Amino acid sequence: MDVLNIEPEATRSTRNARLIIFARGVSDFGAFLNMVALSTYVYWLSQSVVFVSIFLACRVTGGIVASLFGIPFFRRFAGRGTLAGLDLARALLLTPLLVLIPAHQLSVLPFIAFGIGLCNSLFAIGLNSQLPTWVALEQRVSTNAWITSAAATGAVFGSLLSGLLIATGGFESVFAVNIGTYVLAACLILPLRGLYSVVVAAHRGLWAEWRELTQGLRGAPVLAAVLLISMLDTLGSAAHNVGWPVLSQYISPDTAKTVMGYLLAVWACGKFIGARIASALLKRRGTQAMERLFMLGVVLMSSGFIMTFQQTELWLALLWVVWAGLGDGVSEVALVCRAQSEPDSLRLPLFSLLTLIQMAGFGVGMLVVGPFYLTWTPAQVIVLFHGLPLTALVVMTVWLGYSASREVKSTTP
Repeated sequence: MDVLNIEPEATRSTRNARLIIFARGVSDFGAFLNMVALSTYVYWLSQSVVFVSIFLACRVTGGIVASLFGIPFFRRFAGRGTLAGLDLARALLLTPLLVLIPAHQLSVLPFIAFGIGLCNSLFAIGLNSQLPTWVALEQRVSTNAWITSAAATGAVFGSLLSGLLIATGGFESVFAVNIGTYVLAACLILPLRGLYSVVVAAHRGLWAEWRELTQGLRGAPVLAAVLLISMLDTLGSAAHNVGWPVLSQYISPDTAKTVMGYLLAVWACGKFIGARIASALLKRRGTQAMERLFMLGVVLMSSGFIMTFQQTELWLALLWVVWAGLGDGVSEVALVCRAQSEPDSLRLPLFSLLTLIQMAGFGVGMLVVGPFYLTWTPAQVIVLFHGLPLTALVVMTVWLGYSASREVKSTTP
């Protein structure tokens, strides 16, 4: 790869990093605004919880499909133009909700959900896997940390403002603002300029890509363990996302919606701080530090959520949810930075696999955890599902330590 000499690399990298951070923040704000508003809108139109479940299943299915064909897609259509196109596609998908009458919208909403889920996941895969071509190595950790912080902020503001917009201007105002956020994100992506002249890698076939990734993971057992823990962590995430309204009802039946807003806002503040801590710790550190920091983040996050759901007083729940947010921010930044440290040939398949793990795990988790809340308390459900990644972490630590000791003994004369 040859460095482009049109402008200094540091200047270009800094500008690219700022554009990506703002684009991701705006995009995630739109995604959460869209998720809350569309779910509410579907229930308002259909008056059916079953149809809402179908809508959410279509959205998750779109994300799973994106993870499966994301590799050939970005091998052929890499670059900023594709990412901007995905933002514009999300804007176009919402347009029928402004032009069709409500009676005709219900039949197209599952297709809209599938398309948005598809574009959301493709955008995340493309941006994360190509970020090293736009941001210099020394700025990568800081950029990932700010992306995580911006995503957490966008998630909370998107969730909170959707209700305000619906109350003041109706669903049409939410969809119009949502279309605007996606167009703005596309405009922020287009000025990106690569640090290097990169030749797009030829797609070798999906099975060949996955086979190379599998071989790479066999040579990096700690990274493989990180992926397994990440998969189990999505089950815990599904459990606490389903459990937020239930916990809020336990804490204050009369003001449950307000309590849930406080919990989400404080969690986001913790995640913001956690991302900044991860940025400070990971600078000038190797891949082993990233893996260890990810595992530490999982411990903080899962233990924080377990303790949050044991509380019946709001101030205690807020105290522990900050702890969970810290771990969430630390683990997310460490995981993304670790995946981006892989060579070009493995980075795209790795992010596709991560998306598949997260979407499939979260989708399955949403289906599995629901029945538990019918017979168990929220505290018991969270102990079970957030206990899974903690248990896996202990098992993997013991196993990796045992494997390392055997290797040392076998090489000792």
